[in-house]
Amino acid sequence: MTMHNQGKLFTKCLSLQRQPWCLASNHAQISKVLVANRGEIACRVIRTAKKLGIQTVAVYSDADTSAMHVEMADEAYNIGLPPSEESYLKKQKIVDIAKHSRCQAIHPGYGFLSENTEFAQLCQQSDITFIGPPASAIRDMGIKSTSKSIMSAAGVPIIGGYHGEDQSVTKLKQEAERIGFPVMIKAVRGGGGKGMRVAFTMSEFESQLESARREALKSFADQAMLLEKFIEEPRHVEVQIFGDQHGNYVHLFERDCSVQRRHQKIIEEAPAPNISPSLQAELGKAAVNAAHAVNYVGAGTVEFILDRHSHAFHFMEMNTRLQVEHPVTEMVTKTDLVEWQFRVASGEKLPLSQEEIHLHGHAFEARICAENPGNSFMPGAGLLQYLITPIPNSDVRVETGVRQGDEVSIHYDPMIAKLVVWGEDRTCALMKMRAQLTEYNIVGVDTNLDFLLDLCNHSKFFSGNVHTNFIEQYRSELLAQKTPPDHIIIQAALAMILSEQLEDEKAAAASQGPFSPFFSEFGFRLNHLLVRDISFTYGKQVITVQVTHKKQDGFLMRINGAEKQFDISGTLSLTDGRLNITCHMDKRVVKSHVVITPTHIHLFTKDGSYQFALPVHKFMSVEKEGVGAVGGDVAVAPMPGVVEKLYVTAGDIVKIGEPLFVIIAMKMEHVIRAPRDGQVEKIYCHVGGNVLKDAVIVKFVKDDKDGQNAV
Repeated sequence: MTMHNQGKLFTKCLSLQRQPWCLASNHAQISKVLVANRGEIACRVIRTAKKLGIQTVAVYSDADTSAMHVEMADEAYNIGLPPSEESYLKKQKIVDIAKHSRCQAIHPGYGFLSENTEFAQLCQQSDITFIGPPASAIRDMGIKSTSKSIMSAAGVPIIGGYHGEDQSVTKLKQEAERIGFPVMIKAVRGGGGKGMRVAFTMSEFESQLESARREALKSFADQAMLLEKFIEEPRHVEVQIFGDQHGNYVHLFERDCSVQRRHQKIIEEAPAPNISPSLQAELGKAAVNAAHAVNYVGAGTVEFILDRHSHAFHFMEMNTRLQVEHPVTEMVTKTDLVEWQFRVASGEKLPLSQEEIHLHGHAFEARICAENPGNSFMPGAGLLQYLITPIPNSDVRVETGVRQGDEVSIHYDPMIAKLVVWGEDRTCALMKMRAQLTEYNIVGVDTNLDFLLDLCNHSKFFSGNVHTNFIEQYRSELLAQKTPPDHIIIQAALAMILSEQLEDEKAAAASQGPFSPFFSEFGFRLNHLLVRDISFTYGKQVITVQVTHKKQDGFLMRINGAEKQFDISGTLSLTDGRLNITCHMDKRVVKSHVVITPTHIHLFTKDGSYQFALPVHKFMSVEKEGVGAVGGDVAVAPMPGVVEKLYVTAGDIVKIGEPLFVIIAMKMEHVIRAPRDGQVEKIYCHVGGNVLKDAVIVKFVKDDKDGQNAV
């Protein structure tokens, strides 16, 4: 059976035949590459390949049939079902497609197979260039216990812990007790925060170990763990290194990735703030020594734990691939690291020597994710109904793999995009980041955009006083519930009225009839003064705006019956795809971008975004057993995902806080625990089943001891 018959083939005809990338005659020519990834990194690799005249082949799962990387590539092949283990992790199938499409090389991007020793070996055996380090380096550095031994022998300082082969629970408990709590439990393979847990006491060690093992097995097909002493407030500083096939090694300075949630980076910068030139040189030297120790070839990152007070540093791990945050290094060194990867993989020497690599200014990268910061950064999924991004230029990059109308899938990472900015210095770059974040407007899924903006506005972050516990330390400030100011509420009400007027005018023009400025599908109250109440909710707060239509143009508005009355007029206009509202409010002019859907009004301002929920007609409300229920009598899915494990069955007695079920969403494991003591009455799902957000998974027998349900 041909590869065409085995999968869906998507081939685009080229309008012109590109010339292959020219190399010296003694080097292997790469004229066609398969990109074994998806999303923004696949798009990123394809862009550089096209710049070099290299033809590109994409692979895609059933969930990514219409994805951006498929559209950008010259050819694309379907490789299976949405779950990554049934598509993007299919090593042999990907190699078969590369051979079938006559690719000389495979670029793995990051994640998926990028640090898979067996895949690198399979490429070599198939006479296909793996654009990455040798399989031996991936093996040695990918297994964290082995990497620490090698680094120790090379004189690179490491953190104490247990890296042994005995993986029995008894042995790991003994070692945890020897190390002393808190203890970091970490998968020996992979990265990205997957398979990492912290046990603060022995009583929780075993449950955290089990959880880390499950997640590691799912992500890396290996559940072996190592233990480290958990340093509670370190900085996470990493160094970009590069090696070639001729024994040359360089570093491209360091990045700071300290600000994290769920052990995953959220914002990165280069160079690291408040680092002395001498410490910068020490970090660079240690990283190059690490690359030497494993005969490294290609792009890699050596990650260090840095004591924020003493500045003593210890080797944490080496990522044998391109990092998500590589653009900040490119911005400050004026390089294209993907181009370097292609050149090194083709046998060329490094484009620059260490003496030729210089720092220029400062850069930040913010990861824009589909998640809810107010709900423990719970990842989400859904349709990107509205998507406007900042305008890219030489100082601003938008690295993304999605467009308006695309779906954020439950099967993959929730990152929507990376916003990267450059400035002459850190202050300039940070101010630019704050401004550009407000230009990113998304409707359809919860995002962390407002949280990122609040983070960039925080005084301690502004001063560079960062560490890995930064978000927890300042949680009350960073995650404070916003109260919309009066001018925002007024703009929301005005936006509704003006949009209704536009629709009425269109309808009147079509029917040649009169229109009423107060006709609305949301209902109205009309009298001789033309008075109307507009109601919506912000979070749990119900807001009512009383609107009086003036005899002249404009309105008088009161908020929640307050004595103060605002004199209002304004306009709606469409500019560059954005609907803008200009509101004259007494003697003040305020402006916002606005998006109005049947259920919400979204305002995007220079201070962040605001979302107001509109009333829903009763006939639009659906009550269905198993969906959307709340309270102490049920446990619901906090996000859409796949049920990985059930701990309980009908009839079981549970205590508050005991695990009930596990959901896998966005490649992360989430353990849902009992909201109260009680008896399980019914289970609404099965292991392996897909569930929606707010779907009831476990229902409890009602507890009426005190005349009401216990929570």
